[in-house]
Amino acid sequence: MDVKTADKYFIANTYSRADVVFVSGKGSVLTDDCGKEYIDFGSGIAVNVLGHSYAPWVQAVKAQTDKIAHTSNLYFSEPCVRLAEKLNERTGMKKVFFSNSGAEANECAIKCARKYSFDKYGVGRGKIVTLKGSFHGRTLATLTATGQDVFHNYFFPFPAGFDYAEPNDFDDLKQKADKETCAVMIELVQGEGGVMALNHDFVRKTEEFCRENDILLIVDEVQTGNGRTGSLYAYMQYGIKPDIVTTAKGLAGGLPLGATMMWDKCENTLSAGTHGSTFGGNPVACAGACAVLDGLTDSLMESVKEKAAEINNALSKMKKVKSVSGMGLMIGIETQGISAADAVKEFREKGLIVLTAKNKIRLLPALNISRENIETGLKIMSEVLK
Repeated sequence: MDVKTADKYFIANTYSRADVVFVSGKGSVLTDDCGKEYIDFGSGIAVNVLGHSYAPWVQAVKAQTDKIAHTSNLYFSEPCVRLAEKLNERTGMKKVFFSNSGAEANECAIKCARKYSFDKYGVGRGKIVTLKGSFHGRTLATLTATGQDVFHNYFFPFPAGFDYAEPNDFDDLKQKADKETCAVMIELVQGEGGVMALNHDFVRKTEEFCRENDILLIVDEVQTGNGRTGSLYAYMQYGIKPDIVTTAKGLAGGLPLGATMMWDKCENTLSAGTHGSTFGGNPVACAGACAVLDGLTDSLMESVKEKAAEINNALSKMKKVKSVSGMGLMIGIETQGISAADAVKEFREKGLIVLTAKNKIRLLPALNISRENIETGLKIMSEVLK
């Protein structure tokens, strides 16, 4: 039985897969089971931030696997501690909780915010305000936190304690974030919501409002983090200091790892027994993540901005491109004269992998993608969007 047929028989039908089986990848080039090569402008949905088979990552993962792959969080782990130290040094955060995904990282943030408020104010101050158009995960709590009605179906009853404000509408956020609110959770660029960056003034006012009212500011950097926008984390370009930052996707370069980073106000809120994970902070994933962080240098961040400018300039000359949004190498393209879905299919047939976000084409290439690969990908795009 071939892979595609077996998939239908044995795997839950939760994904609408493209008609391709990838068997290998190197840098920003993927190869399918027929030997056809593709330029990768999707990087596994922002996961392979340094490309496929990034040599230092491969070496770090292999070396750790040869030593020990898992012990559980009942014991100390050098790779786990080393990664936490690197994250804290580069962000100024104080403590890290490791999990296995972005949704889990956001679950931890939700629990931390509610416990912080409970410890200080007692019951009745556990509401979390997110933004309409947001996406925070597919667990019940994070799905409820997601500010899109399309996701609030089937799985009733959804957890209570969430409300949704209009993005970039500070007056609406102030109204929603009342005295029962413990946290505001935002994505600085709404990825699944259409690759829309928040207004800087709105974000700074939101931070100030949260500080004045002892409301924790949670920034979801699951997709925007780990260099994607041209800084290690997007909040660094907004001039703010969140109380909690969550990340995952590109953190471990292809292995499952999430991180919830907590600043001084809530660094000791979670204590033994209040939260946990069997696999979170796995030594192999953490070793891979250390290699990724070492590769996310200041010079690479600058090159991300340069590459983004080059891509945006090329897109502006394509007739079927109506508008471009996003930040850094997190790019959304609104089309005209062709749907995003049809464009993605034509790209793939010509040897280019991209993604969608709502009605837009979404580009999430590896941060170290070569100029040659960018040019090849843009040539294919221009053929379809001319």
